[in-house]
Amino acid sequence: MKGPVSERVAQEAVRWLVELQDDADELLRRDWQRWRAADPEHERAWQRIESVNRRLRGLPPAAARAAVEGAPLHGRRQVLGMLGLAAVAVPGLWLAGGRARPWLADYRTAVGERRDIGLADGSRLSLNTDSAVNLRLASDSRWLELLRGEIQLEVAPGTASFHIATAQGSLLVEQARFNLRQYADHCRLGVLDGTVRVRCAGHPDLQASLAAGQQIRFDSQRLGAPQPLDAAVAAWRDGMLVARDMRLADFLDELGRYHRGWLGCDPRVANLHLSGTYPLRDSLAILAMLEVALPVRISQRTRWWISVQPRHA
Repeated sequence: MKGPVSERVAQEAVRWLVELQDDADELLRRDWQRWRAADPEHERAWQRIESVNRRLRGLPPAAARAAVEGAPLHGRRQVLGMLGLAAVAVPGLWLAGGRARPWLADYRTAVGERRDIGLADGSRLSLNTDSAVNLRLASDSRWLELLRGEIQLEVAPGTASFHIATAQGSLLVEQARFNLRQYADHCRLGVLDGTVRVRCAGHPDLQASLAAGQQIRFDSQRLGAPQPLDAAVAAWRDGMLVARDMRLADFLDELGRYHRGWLGCDPRVANLHLSGTYPLRDSLAILAMLEVALPVRISQRTRWWISVQPRHA
C-alpha cells in the first residue's frame, strides 16, 4: 500500500465508497468486487480509503479522494477546506472562513439532479447538478450563499435587496434573472433579465453593473470585462447541453458533471470538435451518439468508468 495511486483510480474508489453507502444491492456489490480484483492499484486504493473511512466516518468525497491519493494536507485552512468539518482537525471550531458544509446546505442536488424551488418571497431558484446553497429570507433581508455548483435565480421585487455570496465575490440584485456558476477558482455570471451588481471579495472596490444580455467572469481579486451573453450558459435549465465547435475533452468535462462515475477520453481524440444540442436526461445515450458523429468508440470498463477511445487504435 505504499506510494500514491493515480487521480483516475482515486476518483473511482471514492465513487465506490459513496455508492456502497446507499443500501447497495448484490449486483452493485459484485461489480465493486470485480473492480477491486481487476487491478492491484484498485485494491490498494480501496484499502487506503477504507482505512481512512474507519477513522473518519462521514468523510466527504473531496477529502476522501485526497486521502486515497496520499496527498498531504498542510495547514489549518487546507485541512478545513478539504475535510469540511473543522472538528476533525480543530475540535470546537466550525468551517474555514465560516463557510457551511455543502452536504448540510439548505438546498442541494446530487450528481445528475436538477431542482426548481419556489421561494416564499415570490422568487424562483433552480439548482443544477451537484449544487448546494444556503438561504435566508426575512422582511428586511434576503440572502443566498452559493456553496457549490450552479444556479439560476429569478429575483422577485421586494422590500429588501437580494444579496448573493460566493467564495469569489458577491452580487446585489433588486429584480433580475441570472445564471451563476461556481468553478474551482472563479465564478461566471450571466444576466438574462434585469440588472445585477457584482463585486470581488478581495477588492470590494472592484465592481460592475451587468445588464440583460451580458456575462462576466470574476474571482476574489479580478473582475473580467463584460461580454455578450452566451445563450448556451442557461441551456441546462431546459435540460440541454449545447456544444458549439467544442473540443471533445471539454465536452466530456461538461457532460461529466451530470454523470455518476469517471468519464474521460484518450489524448489522441481529445482535440476532436463537435457541435449539437444534447438532452441531459441520459448521458449514456449522448455517448452512443458520439460513436456516430466522431471516429471514436466507447470503452466501459465498469459502470462507473467510461473512456472515449479512437475507433481504430
